Order: sequence, then structure tokens, then C-alpha cells
Amino acid sequence: METVSVIGGGSFGTVIANIVAGNGYRVNFWLRNEESATEVNEKRENSRYLPGYQIHENVYATTDIQAAVESSSVVFVAVPSAFFRTVVQRLAPIIRPDALLVSTTKGIEAGTFLLMSQVMQQELPEATIGVLSGPNLAREIAQQSLTGTVIASPDESMRERVREMMRSEYFRVYTNNDMYGVELGGSLKNIYAIIAGLASAMGMGHNTNAMLVTRSLTEMARFGRELGADPMTFLGLSGVGDLIVTCSSSLSRNFRVGLALGEGKTLDDAVGELGQVAEGVNTLKQVQQKAKEMDVYMPLADGLYQIVYEGKTVDQVLSALMHGEGALDVEFEAHRSKQL
Repeated sequence: METVSVIGGGSFGTVIANIVAGNGYRVNFWLRNEESATEVNEKRENSRYLPGYQIHENVYATTDIQAAVESSSVVFVAVPSAFFRTVVQRLAPIIRPDALLVSTTKGIEAGTFLLMSQVMQQELPEATIGVLSGPNLAREIAQQSLTGTVIASPDESMRERVREMMRSEYFRVYTNNDMYGVELGGSLKNIYAIIAGLASAMGMGHNTNAMLVTRSLTEMARFGRELGADPMTFLGLSGVGDLIVTCSSSLSRNFRVGLALGEGKTLDDAVGELGQVAEGVNTLKQVQQKAKEMDVYMPLADGLYQIVYEGKTVDQVLSALMHGEGALDVEFEAHRSKQL
């Protein structure tokens, strides 16, 4: 039985482990918490993140990272961006030289503005790397709701291998060679999910949500184009698909942070109540700074930054947005525009 590793015991890591195990692979599942690992092995459950979700018998949980990866042909890394580099550094001396590395983390490293695939490339320059991203709410995957995702890599054999490894009757895997664009879409959408949650808490309706989603998509593509991504990538599952789901569902952690902010709670209280990492909070800081450095017009992201970190009211920011100058509706293939 071929061995695959999943590094990270959160909700998405758990469903990845189960999908791969269900396709006939042995899955070494690395968790930091000994109690959680014991629970997975003895009760076949990860109750902290997915209570009631039955974990496949081919999943073997461990807190020993070397034992988890040393014999694995494919390693999925599903840890928050704040810990990502540290974990990859631990993996570097112990994984097989021919092992494939797949990041599932939708975030940007603080201080460097590197995406997780770029962190992997720095720490493991000879490795074959891919990114898994899409509209993938873990609780719905656990319920076997029909779901699509994207495996992106410049290496075609990597894309095909992961696609075969993960596909099932309810989980469909598509491929893309624009790894940077796919990963950037998965990171940026977290910002706009916070905005959507905030708007929902204020009682704004479907018209508002539709405007937010489409203008958010424009910002994402505009920013991605300036960083070298293919703007058309943002029209796929990892862009607009992920954006729609996270801007519409209370299962989205970032949406729930926005809801809490809209109810008048502080950012610290909103994140504390969540009890899990909301990547959009860190991503917002990174993107706002990078957009200013590159002179990329991102009024929605900048408006959220003003609300969260500069103390401006929602009404002040909305007024500025709604009374801004008119501009193109669709600009994926247009020249750079500085208007909303």
C-alpha cells in the first residue's frame, strides 16, 4: 500500500486524509496534539474540528513528524501560514528526495509576501511542488456534498497523480498550470469574505452581496495580473468559485469574522470567538501594504483595512466607495485601471 502524508490536523487536513485513504492509500496523519492523535487512532474521530465525522481505517495519526513523512511519496501540508515555514523546515531533511509536496494553505507569509508554494521552493528547491485550492468547505466535504477543487503545478505528472489520488464520486479534481494564480486566488478571497460577513451583519441583501463578489473578483484579478498571474485563472474554481462560497456561507471562518465585526465586536474578540485561524486577517495586512507599494487600486481591501485597523466607520468607507468615479465593469483583458 502506497503511503501518503497529511501534515496538519485541522478540518481540511482531516477530509484530505479521509479522501486519500478511501482511495486505497495508507495515510500518515500528523497532528501536534497527542490527545487528538490518540482519538483519531482509537475512536476514528477528530472531534475538535469535525465532530461525528468517521475517519477511515487507513488513516494512522501520529505526533512524530519523521515517522509521518519518511516513507511517503506525496506530502500534503495543511497548516496555517504563520507556522508553514517552520513545519516545512522540519520536513526538509527527512522527506524522500522524490516526494511530491502539495500545499493546501490559503495564506501569505507575514513580512515576505511569499505564498506557501514559494516558501516550499525556498526551503526545498529541488522538490516537485503543487497547490490544492478551491471552494472547499471542509464540513460540506465531510457530508459528501459534491465538491470541485484544483491541483495546480507547472509539472503535469504531479497534477495528474494528485488528481487520480483524490478524485471520488463526490470530490472532483481539476488541473491548472498557473500555480501562482490559483494560490493567489485562494489567499485573496479571504479578505473579501470578511467584507461580505460584515455586510451581512449590517442587513445588506443579495444585491449587495452580488456587487461585492463581482467587484472583489475584479480587484483580485487586477492585483494578480500585476504580480504575474494569469487574470483568467481567477474565473475558475480557485478564484470566483472560492470567492462565491466564502462570501455566502457562515461555514467560512473569514465570513464569520466579518459577521462579528459587523455586530460591533473587536477584531481580537472576533478571532477569539472563532477558535481557529482566519487567514484573511493576516492576508489583509499583507495585501494592503503590497498594493500601496505597487500602486494597485484595491478600494475594497483598503476600505476593510481602514475599518479594522484605522478606526473608520463602515458608513464612512461605504460612502467613499459608492461615490467614487465610474469605471469598467470587466477589465480582465483591459489595460490597468485605477478606478472602481
